[in-house]
Amino acid sequence: MSYNISIQKTETSNLDKLDFNNIPLGTTFTDHMFICDYDNGEWVNPRIIPMGMIPTHPAAMALHYGQAIFEGMKATVDSDGNPMLFRAEDNANRLNFSADRMGMPNIPTELFVDGLKQLVDLDRQWIPPIDGSALYLRPFMYADEPFIGMRAATHYKFIIMASPAGPFFSKRIKLWAEKKFIRAAQGGTGEAKAAGNYAAAIRPTELAKAKGYDQVLWLDAVEHKYIQEVGTMNIFFKIDDKFITPELDGCVLDGITRKSVIALLKDRGFEVTERKITIDEIKEASKNGILKEAFGTGTAVGIAYIQEIGLDGESIHVSHDSPVGIEINQRLNDIKTGKVEDKFDWMTKVAKQLVD
Repeated sequence: MSYNISIQKTETSNLDKLDFNNIPLGTTFTDHMFICDYDNGEWVNPRIIPMGMIPTHPAAMALHYGQAIFEGMKATVDSDGNPMLFRAEDNANRLNFSADRMGMPNIPTELFVDGLKQLVDLDRQWIPPIDGSALYLRPFMYADEPFIGMRAATHYKFIIMASPAGPFFSKRIKLWAEKKFIRAAQGGTGEAKAAGNYAAAIRPTELAKAKGYDQVLWLDAVEHKYIQEVGTMNIFFKIDDKFITPELDGCVLDGITRKSVIALLKDRGFEVTERKITIDEIKEASKNGILKEAFGTGTAVGIAYIQEIGLDGESIHVSHDSPVGIEINQRLNDIKTGKVEDKFDWMTKVAKQLVD
């Protein structure tokens, strides 16, 4: 099916107000946004309009019953100045996976990708040119039907907005292993990218920061010993010469960067195992000097190195004598910017479609 996306350009751009060398985190947005409505069982009226407020009824069901999901992805530019999207169809598939879990309609992959392409094409000058920076893209869907009652909504909005972003987590980070609060349990929504998962993490994260840590390391809901993921990232450990990461057991998000890092590590000849990992195993590996590396992976951060993990009043230290993750992160960035061959077929070039 072909979608006719209407475009209304802004009369006044805000691009000249942006300092690419000092980009405020998450508060600066491009000139336009993509919107589409779900009504009477189909997606209708796809459009790109100037960035602005969206009228919302106070009874919008997302505000009361939490039907809200989102994705996170980035647009970069290659050496010829072409905008590039990283694994766009994978993001569409994951959004629809989340939609299924939350009782929301799927959005056609073609509409998802076409909306991204045309928005990025229109706002291509907002993509930061500085190494490690990118245009962060936030596709999201929420129930905007005005109804007070516990059922799946019948009307939704799908929106894509974009925000220029500088490099994240330039320093090594410290994690707090959380044993009181939980992120996800079997049968819950942990494997979906649902807004409520992040709402539940805010208070524990603030408590961890008050202790001097950057993020929460989430443990399982029953025994509080099996590692799940970090607040905004999946997690990898290198013990001896092998990498391990928690398996996708229904509580762990199937990260796009996670699966990309697994592919790149295997391509480098490393053994990567997805399995259950206990915090005691990591503690013991640190004590024995074989915990060689630990890092988080995510769209926003790329790869973020972990310095230590706080656990019951003591610290688990990570050595990072010769971190492989730095090389993997560089290769990932080089693929995104076209500096090395994309032999995995991850990138989608955004051709110039609009006439100025």
